[in-house]
Amino acid sequence: MDLLTHWLGNAPDFAVPFALAALGLILTERAGVLALGAEGLMLVGALAGIGMQLGVGVAGVSLLVAMVAAGAVSLLFALMVLVLRINQVIAGLALVFFCQGLTGLAGTVFGWTNRPVSGLNTVELWPLSELPLVGKIFVQNPLVYLTVLIFIAVVWFLYRTQTGLRLRAVGENPQAADAAGIPVLTYRLAAIVAGAALIGLAGAYIAVLSTKMWIADMTGGRGWIAVSLVIFARWSPWRALAGALLFGAIEALIPQLAATGVRLPQYFVLMTPYAVTLLVMIWVALGSRESASQPGALGEPFIREQRR
Repeated sequence: MDLLTHWLGNAPDFAVPFALAALGLILTERAGVLALGAEGLMLVGALAGIGMQLGVGVAGVSLLVAMVAAGAVSLLFALMVLVLRINQVIAGLALVFFCQGLTGLAGTVFGWTNRPVSGLNTVELWPLSELPLVGKIFVQNPLVYLTVLIFIAVVWFLYRTQTGLRLRAVGENPQAADAAGIPVLTYRLAAIVAGAALIGLAGAYIAVLSTKMWIADMTGGRGWIAVSLVIFARWSPWRALAGALLFGAIEALIPQLAATGVRLPQYFVLMTPYAVTLLVMIWVALGSRESASQPGALGEPFIREQRR
């Protein structure tokens, strides 16, 4: 029972980075921009968050700075795909490699590696925190609860506002949106920056609130898992949140088993999240296809002179 209680209590903490990164990707890709740079942007957010936390010591400020830093770096990606019209797959991969090198260099030069920081205290949602077995789910740091509110806000924006409707129209048919007077490139730029900010927040969560230190390449492929999670969720925010909880529960189970004395091979532990990702991708490929789920113009550059 103790194993089950601690496992359920730790699952949200592991799930939040997946959820925020996937939500940022959905926001960007709903505008028709294929975003594969989540791993790099998470590293930027993690490094910026740790740097600010070491200097200021206020977690809220550190998280905001991480969002700003990731948004600023995403402007390079926006330049490549919106202005220079570079292939979005290549641009996303190049962004990841650039951010990996940049953060590894900066972390070493500034001496931020392996320096512990203070995070945020947990908040109990009483009386839910007193429930047997599942009570620890409601004893989390504030950003875990805030993540649910962020999802509600993004879903409301995408499906209940005129601006969200226009953004989705840009992702479905940019030529028609342009003919209707919608500034396609402006909406795509805004989606790239806003999505990157959420992805940077996911990275900062890992560094500032979970691990509480900076280690080179500390995201450990979570950005790539978030990319597959978006496909698994078929670009639906709520499905992405459910998928993030699934992956978070899997990651949370591994240290709990180790704590109880269950010996697992090191490489088996390292491969588990990716093995589950492959199984999920296969399941999605073999399952029913929802043609309306993927944005119609995803990955396609917008050239105003062209009509389709």
